[in-house]
Amino acid sequence: MNPHPSSEKGPSVSQRVAAVVVTFNRLEKLKTVLSSLAAQSTPPEWVVIVDNASDDGTAEYLAGLTEPSLDITRLEENTGGAGGFATGMKRAYDLGADLFWLMDDDCYPEPEALEKLVDGYDQAMEAMPGGVPFACSLVHFDHNELAEMNIAAPDWKWARLWVQGQRAFLVQTCSFVSALYSRETVERIGLPLREYFIWFDDAAYARMASVGIGPGVCILDSKVIHDTPTNVAGDFSRVDDQNIWKFAYGARNEASYHLHHESLLSYLRFVARVEILMHRGRVAWHLRRRITGRLLAAIRFNPKAEQVSPALARTH
Repeated sequence: MNPHPSSEKGPSVSQRVAAVVVTFNRLEKLKTVLSSLAAQSTPPEWVVIVDNASDDGTAEYLAGLTEPSLDITRLEENTGGAGGFATGMKRAYDLGADLFWLMDDDCYPEPEALEKLVDGYDQAMEAMPGGVPFACSLVHFDHNELAEMNIAAPDWKWARLWVQGQRAFLVQTCSFVSALYSRETVERIGLPLREYFIWFDDAAYARMASVGIGPGVCILDSKVIHDTPTNVAGDFSRVDDQNIWKFAYGARNEASYHLHHESLLSYLRFVARVEILMHRGRVAWHLRRRITGRLLAAIRFNPKAEQVSPALARTH
């Protein structure tokens, strides 16, 4: 693993990586994730697992594992992906990790995924004047098709590293499906917004990390598979009775971020886009009313990031 900065730019000592995996009732997929992590060409020093109150045998399975690199937290209630990643990152921070490799319990990294991700991150840190706030892998649905829901949003100057010969492009956001953040970023902006529960917590965290720094980077040779049932990007034209619960969180969370972290104009643009998409998708009126209610609820919904305590960390 390449040397990496002890601040957000400049070389220092080799970095200690913690993989942070949040799981809820996906035991068989979790087993594949853990096998993929164990097979890494440069394995993480810790695998921090947050069990979001699973009731499918996950707790019993994890209790039987004895690998010294495993660090398992069992939550008494499901706090969603946002709460799980906030808990897992805090635990990894307290363990002394320098880099946090975040992934869902259906993300299967290829054997060189972490090695390529850290190498690419280090190169981008050296090449960009202000460094980069995060790095992410290229997420596949299968080996021949990108995962539609995890395509990182390219920055307008996306090719800046590419023209320098790096297999990477600059991005504005990424998902928590193989995302890499530094200890310094966590100290600067805090933990993911656990109150979001699910949806947009990852994009919000990437945007928060980018403030004052610039875009992140997608490392094209770091590849993972996202094992989802279908390969469809979710947008508000697809709201139905089965997925409304998730879209409701998404509407509230993203609207809140636009309003409280960007501007009123950004919020109004998002509201208009959601309403147009629901109209074009002929979403049922009772569902549209619920989503509109969540957009309005965002006005009073403004959670703050939980901060870490550097003086209390690195005790291991």
